[in-house]
Amino acid sequence: MLSALSKWLVDPRRNPLAAMHMKAISGRLRKYGLRYDDLYDPMYDLDIKEALNRLPREIVDARNQRLKRAIDLSLKHAELSEELQSMQTPYRSYLQEMLTIVKRERAEREALGGLPLYQRSLP
Repeated sequence: MLSALSKWLVDPRRNPLAAMHMKAISGRLRKYGLRYDDLYDPMYDLDIKEALNRLPREIVDARNQRLKRAIDLSLKHAELSEELQSMQTPYRSYLQEMLTIVKRERAEREALGGLPLYQRSLP
């Protein structure tokens, strides 16, 4: 019961409030040229840090450039032009697939009684 209710609450196709929330978040991300996956903090969750380490260098560099641009725009109290905002894709994911793999591997290691990858000591 709770699972079905929670799925309904966060599904923007079924819940109009979730759709309004998604639209608002999308608008705010477009103003600064960010993607939703850019909001994940690698210092907060080590799985995210590991997933970012496994991504190709050009994807991580593009993420860092988006974050730098967003910080710069925020400090200047400015936003991207309407033309650039229309080209942004805030919900195009680049991290979720790798994050799923990392979490699955961590869960498997813990189930087998081993240490997660990022807690192993190097020789």
